[in-house]
Parts: sequence; structure tokens; C-alpha cells
Amino acid sequence: MYVIIWEYQVRAESVEGFEEIYSATGAWARLFQKSKGYLGTELLANESQPHRYITIDRWRSSSDYESFLAESKSEYERLDAQCEGLTEQETLLGKWETQ
Repeated sequence: MYVIIWEYQVRAESVEGFEEIYSATGAWARLFQKSKGYLGTELLANESQPHRYITIDRWRSSSDYESFLAESKSEYERLDAQCEGLTEQETLLGKWETQ
């Protein structure tokens, strides 16, 4: 399995919209579901820092994820631009593969 983890600092006024778009059934997950190898997304909210979130995207393999990026580049970029104003900060924490 291939796992990608992002951390977000969400603008206070954008929490509801962020949660809708980044949830397990949100716009990002629906885009990912169009590609083979996508296994699911989790959205985690930090209890002590209310505007801090983590997403965990799971793919069968890194090659499945790379194929998705190549095939869905324009849709990905469009959705990414749409989401830009929701966050103050967005950090890729890393990409991991199970051994």
C-alpha cells in the first residue's frame, strides 16, 4: 500500500467547506475514485488545535498514484486551485509504502 499524508491549517471561516471537500466522500475522494488503485481517504481533525487537519490518502501502489496524476492532471489542478483559499498552510508530510 502507498500512503500520502498532508497537513493543513484551515482558515476559521473555511472549516465547513474544507471538511466537505477533503472528507472521505468529498470532492478529492470522488476525483481519486475515478482511477484504479485508489483505496480511500481519511480526514483527521486535531482536538487541541481546531483548525489543524491531516488527510491520509491510500493507494494500492505508487505507480497507481502516479498514473492517476498523469491521467487527471487538469482536473487535479482545477480542484487544487478551487481549494487554495480554504487554507493558510498546506504541507506534504510524506509518502510511504508498506513493506
